[in-house]
Amino acid sequence: MMTTLQAFLLGIVQGLTEFLPVSSSAHLVVVQHLFGFKEPLVAFDVALHFGTLAALFVYFRRDLVQLVKNIFVPGPATRLAFGIVIASIPTAFIGFTFKDWFETLFGSLQAVGFALLGTSALLWMTRKREAGRREIGHGKVLDFLLIGSMQGFAIIPGISRSGATLVTGLLRGFKREDAFRFSFLLSIPAVLGAGILELRDGPLVNEMSRATLAAGFLAAAITGFLALGFLERIVKKGKLHRFAGYTLTLGLLVLAVSRRLE
Repeated sequence: MMTTLQAFLLGIVQGLTEFLPVSSSAHLVVVQHLFGFKEPLVAFDVALHFGTLAALFVYFRRDLVQLVKNIFVPGPATRLAFGIVIASIPTAFIGFTFKDWFETLFGSLQAVGFALLGTSALLWMTRKREAGRREIGHGKVLDFLLIGSMQGFAIIPGISRSGATLVTGLLRGFKREDAFRFSFLLSIPAVLGAGILELRDGPLVNEMSRATLAAGFLAAAITGFLALGFLERIVKKGKLHRFAGYTLTLGLLVLAVSRRLE
């Protein structure tokens, strides 16, 4: 039985790593191996997903309100909505097509370690990258398909979703603030979809107390909101590559541990 404290700690891990470009899935795998946590119940997985979703809704509330109000008015909101829809297509296709195979990687520390090294390489590509000038509202279909595809492949544990989509947006020449906004507005249907899939794939077992579920939800929501604010400042300063050192170190440590466990 997971305790309330354990749920709170996992919620913090989820909230911070879901949005920082360090791979939440990798950290949850590592934490579960270190502390011997069993696979969380579906209800708890859903609580964490909806905790981070709440953080997204609160942080981007102004963008979401404008999006809903002006969705049918030709202009920036319509183009943004179009981009989210187009980018979500490859995300959904990759997710549904390779979901079972990707899930097998969660049991492999070696796979997680190599994926973290891949995330590190992606983040390092933004070093010395000049700020782009393109606005997301003027993005092309190819831009959105590439960003959405990277989000799809981020299902692999160790590949950071935010890192992959942010780097792709920056390399496509979008303004830093636009790349940030689009990356996380695009994540809303992805996070929502992940929560729905958890509900579909297993029954909600009532072995967890409401306090345990609430602890995970609140920890993920609060730390997720704080992580978004921190990351936005980092992205605007052009310092995204600084996370490369962390993911490189973690990846090498995970690989070293995996070799010892063989």
